[in-house]
Amino acid sequence: MSALTPKGNSTRKRILQIVGFGAFRAITGFVVAVLFGILFFIFHEGLPAMTWKFITSNPENGMTEGGIFPAIVGTGCLVLGSMLFAFPIGVMSGIWLNEYLKDGYLKRFINMMTNNLAGVPSVVFGLFGMALFVNQLKFGDSILAGSLTLGLLALPVIIRTTEEALKSVDDSYRIASLALGASQWQTVSKVVLPVAFPNIFTGLILSIGRVSGETAPILFTVAAYFLPKLPHSIFDQVMALPYHLYVISTSGTDIEKSRVIAYGTALVLICIVLASNILAGFIRRYYTKKNKT
Repeated sequence: MSALTPKGNSTRKRILQIVGFGAFRAITGFVVAVLFGILFFIFHEGLPAMTWKFITSNPENGMTEGGIFPAIVGTGCLVLGSMLFAFPIGVMSGIWLNEYLKDGYLKRFINMMTNNLAGVPSVVFGLFGMALFVNQLKFGDSILAGSLTLGLLALPVIIRTTEEALKSVDDSYRIASLALGASQWQTVSKVVLPVAFPNIFTGLILSIGRVSGETAPILFTVAAYFLPKLPHSIFDQVMALPYHLYVISTSGTDIEKSRVIAYGTALVLICIVLASNILAGFIRRYYTKKNKT
């Protein structure tokens, strides 16, 4: 009877493995189905609004007619401004944390605070941005104030992804470079960063996806309810797709027209995020192949 025990245990393990993998496949399939369901719904409801006039014209008649071009431009300005602020600072902070700061209490404390900052609700960043940039620094409701606030929101994500990307680079690269007489900065800039860049760039795209869809921070710092014109300086207010979507969905005068415009706005916002992710994928593959050659 004892000779049958190993076989029975092996059969039991195979059954548990099959059940476990089956559960994982079912959960994954459910998540993918929900994702495609949401995308199908937005595309189905938003496609009737997707015309050239809708994308390139200004809103009209209480935002129940016309297009969303000022909101698209405003969102682009805010994303660009926030990344110009957050990406260099985030990457440099990640380099310092991983390559220069020694393991110890200070590093653990900074990592803990960075993780906590990443979990702070966006409305808190909006209130902070209003208090500091709008009121204290006298920037007013402007692209500058909104971009800096969104940059603070994206900063923890960029720092953490940069640090993890640098950690993924094998130490043999560093050792070989230092053994050949390179300085630490030359090792980081010429050897480590090129290898880690695809993953760092992924962090940038994740940050773009987050800030492009935020409503609370721009509500306090930059977003205009109705402003059918393009900005002329960084101190101007702008319309933005997330806030425009909120306004159209909650206070439209013509429910049917507002509904179509709202879903069209949501579709444009999703297409922007999808396009940035697809572009990031191509760039990441390009640099990955370049590093291998």
